Amino acid sequence: MKKIAFQRTKTSKLAANELRHINLNGSEVPYTLMRCRRKTIGMRVSSEGLTVRIPMRESLSWVESVLQKRADWIVTKLDEWKNRKPTRPAWEEGAIFPLLGEPWQVTVTAAGAVQMMQASENARSKDEQPGLSLSAGVAAEQIESAVMKWYRQHALTCFTERIALYANKLGVALPQLRLSSARTLWGSCNSRGIIRLNWRLVQKPLDLVDYVVAHELSHLIEMNHSKAFWETVGSVYPGYATARKRLKEIG
Repeated sequence: MKKIAFQRTKTSKLAANELRHINLNGSEVPYTLMRCRRKTIGMRVSSEGLTVRIPMRESLSWVESVLQKRADWIVTKLDEWKNRKPTRPAWEEGAIFPLLGEPWQVTVTAAGAVQMMQASENARSKDEQPGLSLSAGVAAEQIESAVMKWYRQHALTCFTERIALYANKLGVALPQLRLSSARTLWGSCNSRGIIRLNWRLVQKPLDLVDYVVAHELSHLIEMNHSKAFWETVGSVYPGYATARKRLKEIG
């Protein structure tokens, strides 16, 4: 399950990544150790393995004692990732891709144009969604390129509109927007006022897009996750706790 996280410029500059190994339940487990500004230890298991984030001054002996206590959980999660079958998009006509929570289907015309049609519709208006022009004899790579272009176009349009809406609600200057392809981050905000949003977020329902936008823009006021920060988020997005939970669950 993908875990939502928000990474700040100041923190990333302080983080020092170190690849280490530890024996857990009889198996040698490699892990990435990151020292950063935090008060507690944080552990995450993903397709990239085990990542451990710790306060700047904690000792390695303390870290390893905590890992030993969580050995069963760590090994179980690593095994789950190891046995998980990779899911790859089907870059072919008829494939379904979500946009703002709704299914859209790849269609290819006789002339070789890739078009995205709402899967629930039997007909499509050209004014609603223009085709993505390609030459005849469309290959999987061409369909992938067209679908990704379609996603990025919608992501830029949607995110720009929602950022303008929530910036106005919060009374902050309109920030710069950049699309990201991060594996584990839905969004980030840095001290220079640049907002990065994962293009994949446009696949999710609009209320979840709004939560991430409200979250990141609130960091322009509170560059932390303090009580004041969450009060700021709640002032423009009262249901943030529910949205946050849903985003974690659907991954």
